[in-house]
Amino acid sequence: MKICIVSDSHDNRQRLAAAVRDARHHGAQAVLHCGDVVAPSTLHAIMPFGLPAHVIHGNNAGDTYHMSRLAHDPDSRIHYHGQDANIELDGRRIFMVHFPHYARALAMTGDYDLVCCGHEHRAHVEQIRTITGTNTVWINPGTVGGVGAPATYVLGDLETMEFFIRKVPEDVMIAGISRAASGT
Repeated sequence: MKICIVSDSHDNRQRLAAAVRDARHHGAQAVLHCGDVVAPSTLHAIMPFGLPAHVIHGNNAGDTYHMSRLAHDPDSRIHYHGQDANIELDGRRIFMVHFPHYARALAMTGDYDLVCCGHEHRAHVEQIRTITGTNTVWINPGTVGGVGAPATYVLGDLETMEFFIRKVPEDVMIAGISRAASGT
């Protein structure tokens, strides 16, 4: 199963939609958003792609009440987990938290195959040696919103546990959300 990992969209609907569109084009079947969505309405930009999206809030939590309401809409594919998420996808144990120092600590426990975070606006993919003698992949996808850094996301494959930092395609960003949502 391929996944799209994003963080720190900071209300940039076009870049978020462009990243998810690009990831879906490359086979992504789910989205993990590691916080700082800010306004829940930002997530409307990715809903037309039909992918389930697991979302946490960050230090710029925005309107958590409406985020929860969006997730509880019967037609929504948004799964809002609050400050962190402990999920399983394709047999892989995944933990999401916005703050890197928490993420690194949880990655070291050996309880997860993948730990994702955001906050720093710097993308990285790293293998962490755990206290159990195994490895956990620790990922910060950077800022999909392009806040103070290039707009990036991570495309990953949970079967092979390979993850790649990708730039959000500029041609799609310029074209806007309507083009991204139409799949052209």
